[in-house]
Amino acid sequence: MAVFSTDLSSTIETLLENKRYNSVRDILVTVNAADIAIILADQPANRLIRLFRLLPKELASDVFVEMDSDLQEQLINSFSDKELGELVNELYMDDAVDLIEEMPANVVKRILSQADPETRRQINELLKYPEDSAGSLMTTEFADLTPHMTAEEALGHIRLTGIDKKTIDVCYVVEKRKLIGLISLRTLVLADSGSLVSDLMDENVISAGTLDDIEEAAGMFAKYGLTSLPVVDGESRLVGIITVDDAIDVIRDEATEDIEKMSAITPSDKPYPRLGVFELYKNRIPWLLLMMISSVFTQMIIGRFEAALAAQIVLASFIPMLMDTGGNSGSQASVTIIRSLSLNEIGFSDIFRIIWKELRIATLCGLSLAAVNFAKLMLLDRVGLMIAVTVSVTLAAAVIIAKFFGCTLPLLVKKIGLDPAVMASPMITTIVDAISLIIYFGIATLMLNI
Repeated sequence: MAVFSTDLSSTIETLLENKRYNSVRDILVTVNAADIAIILADQPANRLIRLFRLLPKELASDVFVEMDSDLQEQLINSFSDKELGELVNELYMDDAVDLIEEMPANVVKRILSQADPETRRQINELLKYPEDSAGSLMTTEFADLTPHMTAEEALGHIRLTGIDKKTIDVCYVVEKRKLIGLISLRTLVLADSGSLVSDLMDENVISAGTLDDIEEAAGMFAKYGLTSLPVVDGESRLVGIITVDDAIDVIRDEATEDIEKMSAITPSDKPYPRLGVFELYKNRIPWLLLMMISSVFTQMIIGRFEAALAAQIVLASFIPMLMDTGGNSGSQASVTIIRSLSLNEIGFSDIFRIIWKELRIATLCGLSLAAVNFAKLMLLDRVGLMIAVTVSVTLAAAVIIAKFFGCTLPLLVKKIGLDPAVMASPMITTIVDAISLIIYFGIATLMLNI
């Protein structure tokens, strides 16, 4: 794709220099909107505006939706009021709301002033829903039918109104605004023309409430294999639909946020190329400071057992291995549990079942690692028997404790309403390091009489 964009950009640049605008337009209309957005992102400001104005109106709105908010703002500032009004009125409602939420206040004011009254009313209605709710993600442009229509009448209705709908693959059957069923376009096309929609529709409708969490709503697409999800209010009235492209965006954003939190980075809405050095610094330094301060406990523990280390200096050489193995073991458990929590595969009620399962896994892993480590210490490092036993027993204990905390802490954090991703690798590792050292020196003191 990168090579494709570069070659195409060069061709377009040459054509623009020769003022062959019709040729540029003919090329662009054959390219996918997402690919055009990538091409435009690499253009200087003056060429960006010229290229965008060459696009047909419908394609231009599709490309605009695919662009980063910085480029969108740049284009808006270059538009005349007429151009801005045409663009906003061409957007689907969910895309218009996303645009409003991304732009600064002065740009929002201008966008709304150029939208037609009906578009402005619908945008304001959607903006009333909480930011992380299904209502904020939906579009009001859906295909609806009544149960008393025949298949022929339904197809005629879709032909008449479908051009303004975001999708017509699935149509929703409503009666007095209440959602009572759904029917696919395929079913309508293949049905006898006189068949009633009420006889053809599927009454088992999967839907979301307007105030449902968007992550849960997005998860329903994967669970039920949906391409669109109806959204109803408290009285079961159909008020909008969420389409699969928006669900994918939510899943991708949530996954990115979890990865960043699990890596001890403050999440950001911007992609990496658009983040400056100072922004990245601000996202990372708080967590690094926190982990540095938390390592004071590790330092205090080592200091407390300084005499033991002086008596058996070889013990110090095994500390990194014990801490790394414990941290890795805890990370394995925590990442598995966090992922299952995000997919709603498990809940806090499963905590004892999870602990029992992870303890068995930890015991097998701990004993295996301890056995291999013991053989290495005796055959390769040739340390004393008691030191080999001390290190190996500590290793097994560290793995068991790390997996215990790795599986329980995310569940506990989720229970109190916080994001379990914050209890991933960095935090688990810090906790396990301190506990592993206490166990290590405790066992060493007992077994080596130091």
